[in-house]
Amino acid sequence: MADLARSFLPRLSPGDVVCLEGDLGAGKTTFVQALAAAAGVGRPVTSPTFCLVSEYAARDWPLVHMDLYRLSGPDDVLDIGWEDFVSRNAVIFAEWPGCAGDLVPPDAWHIRISHGADPQSRTVEISKADPPGV
Repeated sequence: MADLARSFLPRLSPGDVVCLEGDLGAGKTTFVQALAAAAGVGRPVTSPTFCLVSEYAARDWPLVHMDLYRLSGPDDVLDIGWEDFVSRNAVIFAEWPGCAGDLVPPDAWHIRISHGADPQSRTVEISKADPPGV
């Protein structure tokens, strides 16, 4: 996962939104941790499950990691600062992005992480268009 995250980093630009999709425990936070380390974040990146949003200083832009799982819709997402992060050209990593609805821009990245055949393997799909069913 770390190699994939490092190779994905150069594709990101300030203001990008990255939608992280996958079952609980699939590796969404692990992906963000590896990417944050490669982007120069100098402190541990933890899951935002209970705090909902965490912000980190990367070399080239603010990195924002959101867990939208417990939110009920776009109004709740706005309440936790979405527009502020967008206006500051942060790169936003949103777990459970369906809760954000139309706030997710059409040019957002979509990363779907699935459990593989054995417990340690993962399948990762990366696209720049809306995935099927979203």
